Amino acid sequence: MAASDQEKRDGDAVSQGTLAATDKDFEKTTPSGTSMEGDKVNEKPTHSNEHHRDPMPEGPEGLNIGFVPDSEAAVTQVRSTSSARSRPLVIVPRRERRGLLSQLVLIPEVERPYDYSRRTKWVITLIVALAAAGGPLGSGIFYPALSQISAYFHTSETIVNLTVAFYMLAMAIFPLWWSSFSETLGRRTIYVISFSLFVVFGVLSAISTNIAMLIVFRVLGGGAAASVQAVGAGTISDLWEPFERGSAMGIFYLGPLAGPLIAPIVGGALAQGFNWQATMWFLTAFGGFNLICLVFLLPETLARPKPQQLPAPASSLANTLTRTSTRQSIADKSKRGAMILRKGLIEPLSCILLLRFPPVALTVALSSVTYTALYMLNICIQSTFDSPPYNFSIIIVGLLYIPVSLGYFGASLIGGRWVDKIMAREANKAGQYDANGKLIFLPEYRLRENAWVAASVYPFAMIWFGWCADKGVMWLAASVANFFFGLAAMLIFGASTTMLTEFMPKKSSSGVALNNFVRSALSCVGIVVTQPLIDVMGVGWLCTMIALFAWITANVCIWLLLKKSPGWRKMMDEQMGKTR
Repeated sequence: MAASDQEKRDGDAVSQGTLAATDKDFEKTTPSGTSMEGDKVNEKPTHSNEHHRDPMPEGPEGLNIGFVPDSEAAVTQVRSTSSARSRPLVIVPRRERRGLLSQLVLIPEVERPYDYSRRTKWVITLIVALAAAGGPLGSGIFYPALSQISAYFHTSETIVNLTVAFYMLAMAIFPLWWSSFSETLGRRTIYVISFSLFVVFGVLSAISTNIAMLIVFRVLGGGAAASVQAVGAGTISDLWEPFERGSAMGIFYLGPLAGPLIAPIVGGALAQGFNWQATMWFLTAFGGFNLICLVFLLPETLARPKPQQLPAPASSLANTLTRTSTRQSIADKSKRGAMILRKGLIEPLSCILLLRFPPVALTVALSSVTYTALYMLNICIQSTFDSPPYNFSIIIVGLLYIPVSLGYFGASLIGGRWVDKIMAREANKAGQYDANGKLIFLPEYRLRENAWVAASVYPFAMIWFGWCADKGVMWLAASVANFFFGLAAMLIFGASTTMLTEFMPKKSSSGVALNNFVRSALSCVGIVVTQPLIDVMGVGWLCTMIALFAWITANVCIWLLLKKSPGWRKMMDEQMGKTR
């Protein structure tokens, strides 16, 4: 692409040498500068605050798109045009890049992640999505092998179910700390540390000599993999502006949903062809591959803190050396120790207090009830199809999880774009503009016909599956029901997760961590009680009971969010002292 003389002069101003990159956005690199798809690219001046911008949406509520649509074509154009692309891409010098092993990353860190080209954003999104598959893969890969593990360790299936239940509990609790640490240490450091631990705990799980050892290292492995569940959504929020975030979140969720798709198939094949330990070695290899991708291809995306000026000394005495008593020194060390303890152990739990805000509590409830129903359905599938009248083999049981995951994929591919169109339509219809004439998006716009349909379809599909399984109807009928369950459930997951990042744009990881905590804790309880309830009431009545509760809860949550969210959001902003 030909550059003007002015652009060449701008390129000569770059202070750093050649920047290595694998993406085409950085393919035109010279010793004096770098050009990117025709945009000016400037190396960030050392110690300069000139180009600093928070990677948060601009305008009131932090939700505007920076575009005033005056026609239907303009609304369509919003989906493919980022307001950030008109600004220069300010690359952070290599020595100032943040994150663990940041010198090894091939995609440069930039001042404002919104300014990355769409291609680079998709590369980063896909890397994070692949990493996000680790947690669900680790839980689903065990389902077909539960009976084999029970026989290997000479214990009951109820005890073996704890390897999955406690794994889910770890995925509920650990993100509270991962998300808190990510707000200070950055996203990249958390990814690298957590996946290094995931590999180690995978090896220790594979060589377990008793059920207690397996449960312990499964818990630790689940906690390590859970980092992406919270931090990943924060990364998406760092990269994508609100009007295009729905599609990006849909692609991101392909990772967590690919886990349940391939996990039972891989788990069934490995357990039947080798043994249950092979599933753990597979997880270890998968974690190692992810670690390599994260180390070399994931730059830091968290907003850079604005430089703070040090206060001027009150007098010349400020530079005078003073002696500190031993007692005072000990007191200072104690205070620092207490502060570290508070930041490391107590502050991560503070995100639970976000439940005092009704929009957060209702969004989390909507997601959690759906998630719990999903994991109870997973146990029902395994319990139904490896027993009479079906008596399917381990690998066939694994294959019967595919319809649910195909539904997930279908919703991820079309659901995000559907929601983006709904957002543009509702924002244009409301005619809400900021002082600069820019259209404003609100989180509750994500709950329209998509949410009402999904809230009815997945409970109906669960009842459909339950009675097909209860009466021994051909497996195909139950599998079709599971496809519709996955399709509708994913619409709920995508909308609720994205809404949480928009209700709290400056605490997006904390909001998603809270969501993971509640829904994974509830699903842990669901996994433990499902088999005993099947034994007592049968799969048909159990699925009916769960579905009716889920249908009522989902519809109440959606109605309240649509009715009350505007006032509640203002209250949240006032109480949190936050300017969006």
